[in-house]
Amino acid sequence: HDAQCIQLFGFKTAFGGGRSTGFGLIYDNLDKMKKFEPKYRLKRAGVGGEKKGAGRRAKKDTKNRRKKVRGKEKTKTSGGKK
Repeated sequence: HDAQCIQLFGFKTAFGGGRSTGFGLIYDNLDKMKKFEPKYRLKRAGVGGEKKGAGRRAKKDTKNRRKKVRGKEKTKTSGGKK
């Protein structure tokens, strides 16, 4: 089997460490995996498209930078929204 056809998730560490429990799914091929897996897990595995847009922290930073300026400067700080 291809290593990309294996999905591991839901890991929980035991108190004190040394052991973890989780859940895994093994698919026959990538097509089956793309059919049944949720989109967020496909993205996490690097199979279903790239993440688009700025991250959560970057959005907050631009918003707060915009609050500090007035007028035309706002468009400069926001990075030219489209």
